[in-house]
Amino acid sequence: MDKTKNINVKDVLEAEDESWSFETHSSGPSGKIPFTEELLIEESSGFHFGMSQSAGMGWNPAELLRKHFLILSTSGGLREPDGSPIALGLHTGHYELSLQVEQAAREIKNLNGIPFSLYCSDPCDGRTNGTTGMMDSLPYRNDAAQVFRRQARSLPTAKGVLGIASCDKGMPAMMMALAGLKDMPVVTVPGGSTLAVKDGEDTGMIQSIGARFSQGEVTLDYAQDVGCRACASPGGGCHFLGTAGTSQVISESLGLSITHSALCPSGTDAWKNIALRSARALVMAERTGLRSGDVINDSALQNAMVVHAACGGSTNLLLHLPAIAHAASRRRMTVSDWNKVNKETPRIVDVLPNGPVGYPTSELYSAGGVPEVMLHLRDMGLLDTSVMTVTGQTLGDNLDWWKDSARRFEVRKQLMDVNGVDPEDVIMDRKRASLKGVTSTVTFPMGNIAPEGSVIKSTAIDPSVVDSDGVYRNTGIARVFETESEAIKAIKSSDESLRIKPGDIMILKCGGPMGTGMEEVYQITAALKHLSYGKQVALITDARFSGVSTGACIGHVGPEALAGGPLGKIIERDLIEIIIDRNELEGSINLVGKNGDYIGVDWGNEELNKRSVPTTLQEHPKLPSDSRLWAALQSASGGTWGGCVFDVDSIIDTLEAGKVALKKKQN
Repeated sequence: MDKTKNINVKDVLEAEDESWSFETHSSGPSGKIPFTEELLIEESSGFHFGMSQSAGMGWNPAELLRKHFLILSTSGGLREPDGSPIALGLHTGHYELSLQVEQAAREIKNLNGIPFSLYCSDPCDGRTNGTTGMMDSLPYRNDAAQVFRRQARSLPTAKGVLGIASCDKGMPAMMMALAGLKDMPVVTVPGGSTLAVKDGEDTGMIQSIGARFSQGEVTLDYAQDVGCRACASPGGGCHFLGTAGTSQVISESLGLSITHSALCPSGTDAWKNIALRSARALVMAERTGLRSGDVINDSALQNAMVVHAACGGSTNLLLHLPAIAHAASRRRMTVSDWNKVNKETPRIVDVLPNGPVGYPTSELYSAGGVPEVMLHLRDMGLLDTSVMTVTGQTLGDNLDWWKDSARRFEVRKQLMDVNGVDPEDVIMDRKRASLKGVTSTVTFPMGNIAPEGSVIKSTAIDPSVVDSDGVYRNTGIARVFETESEAIKAIKSSDESLRIKPGDIMILKCGGPMGTGMEEVYQITAALKHLSYGKQVALITDARFSGVSTGACIGHVGPEALAGGPLGKIIERDLIEIIIDRNELEGSINLVGKNGDYIGVDWGNEELNKRSVPTTLQEHPKLPSDSRLWAALQSASGGTWGGCVFDVDSIIDTLEAGKVALKKKQN
């Protein structure tokens, strides 16, 4: 129901206060710009004008020759001093970031620097799930990274850049941007996590409320109640280790953030203090000559992959970490690299959504967070501790400090005393993790449906559908969909002939970069997770998943359907075989028959070679032209498994080859 107040033309054209008496000139700020003869002769007009602009904004003219530091953030929304909203942001992850910006700025000023603050806010994948807004989500990451770098270069006097971000696309974009500023001192500030709700549903589960209500599994009153309380605090990324939380973990594990900064509860004094100390780290880095390129190298990237595996991080980082590597002009990791790391690295963290208990990220931080995880990994010999970090010390030096720090003992004691949670149950040694049955997170299935690879969060498959030998086996009939809306409609349908049934294998085509901008299909995976029969349904798609997705859901299938991939050739009632070995981290997805008859993998290979990609397959009719351009550019740059980046040299080569081909065709 529309409850906005009625407005007429008079309200628009006429002001309530008709006082139009105002000055048109001003004497300007008092004081003098500290120009010297040398500055006026040697420096650019932009330098001179910039000082005038700074004075005009009210900075003390006498101080204008102090060093300049730029603070970039993804802050969104507008807050009253008491925290109540004037204008909402798109998500809690950027709503409180202005507080960290303020802390950092004040500290830079206190250290006799001049802070500048610029913003490029970010979208919310949760808000856009199931809508056309999702088609802008992953492309936005590249756009934002470019904007941040352009902003940094637009302050030529900047001596260093501080990046404050939190969520799914904003944090990866910030890391890509700062990685690309190779000769600049940089520090990232993880924007923290929201608090877990005391009694209710978390922000992952609540996204399945519509599907559960449609199937009569929850009441309207229940949905109204838990929906109100799911976001338990106004700031921070979601309290599970989804893409937002994992991105923060990756930032710290790369050495881009100060020790024990990722996942701190948003809005707390500790969280504000992280921004303050990060500003100090930036000023110190400038003084010592520590640059972004000194921090992000191949060894640091390898460390990040190891920490990702140990924590059981979001599969979306398979897109983001190669993009960070590319921005830093480092080698992009491949499917085989990810596979090797995940086979060698045990998962030692129990955090939502993986379990077995599923502690929130705020408790992961209290258990010691990233440095605690890295202490265990160091003991296993899985880290290169010689890499430099933005603290000005090596990773090994940071871990030595952490091991004996008062903070380590204080936060872990508080977790036990206040929450009743043993920190050793959240972050475990290898033996304890094994005894608790904690398995590595991801597997990379290959097969005639995914010759370039795919990914599944194998540890999140419901244990009740996994055989006693640790292998998930599912052979079922394909239900084929070309849009997410068709797929979710089949899940919610009350029509027995259309409704998804236990044992079905859902095939969602055209969800890759060329089809939808590689949409995140969490509304489907959330529904399958939380519907009573959902564990008996599998999903195979060229789209991507949320970091909180669970179940037998296989994504990132390559090549994507619209690029001629075999996924596009699967038809209704094909027989599909899925085998996922959760212990050995091996898997396959294959066409093996039709109409319920098992024929075999060899037949499937031949059959798919015979079939043509249906001419009816097409990009989503509402795919924005901006996202179409992004899809084309990333396709020429290595595609999904290359991180969906813009490889300028490859793009130029492709364009030049295209020009030559067109010229020949025209002649």
